[in-house]
Amino acid sequence: MNSVSISGNLGKNSEMRYLPNGDPVCGFSLADSMGRDKPTIWWNCSLFGKRAEALSPFLTKGQQVTVIGSMTERKWVDKDGEPRTSMEVRVSDVALMGGKREQTEAPRPPPKPKPAPPPSGFDDMDSDIPFITASAYYDMTTSKARRMKRT
Repeated sequence: MNSVSISGNLGKNSEMRYLPNGDPVCGFSLADSMGRDKPTIWWNCSLFGKRAEALSPFLTKGQQVTVIGSMTERKWVDKDGEPRTSMEVRVSDVALMGGKREQTEAPRPPPKPKPAPPPSGFDDMDSDIPFITASAYYDMTTSKARRMKRT
């Protein structure tokens, strides 16, 4: 079983793209800083499906995240003909970390006002409705209603 969990900061805003079959893919780079004297490891991450579309606006540069997924190795040849290798994470779960951030690229729409309740027919009644105070009670021992004595 190949599973990896990485926490870090996003190096740039996420990029949405679509596979030829129409499936959405959200790509982002994650910086794993292991300390002041150690180099930062950059991870290329890919999130697939509807969650990719939903989370893409929130995956912005500097955002702290924790990703869980499977690690894959990708080999390719660069422009100069040199063989290259990179480690990529196919993300299965994302947790947004840190505090609330100001959103500049994907603001949420304001909440819709609730519709007014339908008229109940009691709007024309006077607001000074008299209520009976506790002046009577039911005596369970004699099964009779009794009046309370005033003191």
